Amino acid sequence: MKKLLSVAVSILVAACIFSGCKEKDSKIKIGVIQLVEHPALDKSYQGFVDGLAEAGYKNGENIVIDYQNAQGEQANCVTIANKFVNDKDNLIFAIATPAAQAVANLTKKIPILVTAVTDPETAKLVKSNKKPETNVSGTSDLTPVAAQISLLKKIVPTAKTVGLLYCSSEANSIFQINIAKEACKANGLEFIEGSVSNSNEIQQVTQSLVGKVDAFYIPTDNMLAAGIANVAMVANDAKIPTICGEDGMVVSGGLATYGINYYELGKLTAKQAVKVLAENANPADMPIEYLEKFDFSYNKDTAAAIGITIPDNL
Repeated sequence: MKKLLSVAVSILVAACIFSGCKEKDSKIKIGVIQLVEHPALDKSYQGFVDGLAEAGYKNGENIVIDYQNAQGEQANCVTIANKFVNDKDNLIFAIATPAAQAVANLTKKIPILVTAVTDPETAKLVKSNKKPETNVSGTSDLTPVAAQISLLKKIVPTAKTVGLLYCSSEANSIFQINIAKEACKANGLEFIEGSVSNSNEIQQVTQSLVGKVDAFYIPTDNMLAAGIANVAMVANDAKIPTICGEDGMVVSGGLATYGINYYELGKLTAKQAVKVLAENANPADMPIEYLEKFDFSYNKDTAAAIGITIPDNL
């Protein structure tokens, strides 16, 4: 009798384990790769998670989100991308251009959605932003660069020369800087480029432009966003206003921006994810999407510190 009971218990335990494995395996696996920690990218991730939850896809219940941060290192991006491919995730969400490129280079089968990528076509993630024709789609964080340069001119009407700060290895930054150059010309502004290749150069490059420029402009550059405190320390001390590509940089010491809401951008990407997961939509046929609303924001403390008065009409 004891032997029979022992066998029965063993069978029951095995059944429970097997059932548990099936339940775990039945959950949708979503790998999330984020290039680096800074407010804009963090908000994109939170918006994505919240957007999925609102649609009924809740982490730990019917989906499993494997969030990985590359800490700004390209080698880490490749390692994380390999992990997601080996895990056979159902969907990969890539935040920022280098992270998206790392994943797209390793799989052509797993659906990939990207965000905080300024121009997926230029980054060679898709054949066309209107029709990707690859396993990649998502949302762009293209900001109104020309309007941001015009904002600089409104806030600093006496400005003659602008320092353009950006990372030379980020395709999204180069894309925006080219637009900024044309916008400077249209506004009668000269410009000096201050490019960096790693975070250790940010303070030095910013300092090298003090006395040469009347204002700084920084696009939605991941390296500069993560190191904006170093820019603000130099610029604000020299009383040079900094117009930024997004609100997170303003909060961290920049002067002002006219940009997008990254939380809403993440939620917009979540809507695309639902189409892939629930409707079996193919990223190849899903156009890159954009936010249509832009918000003005400024840092009161920075304005006071550098002696700038924000015009009432803004």
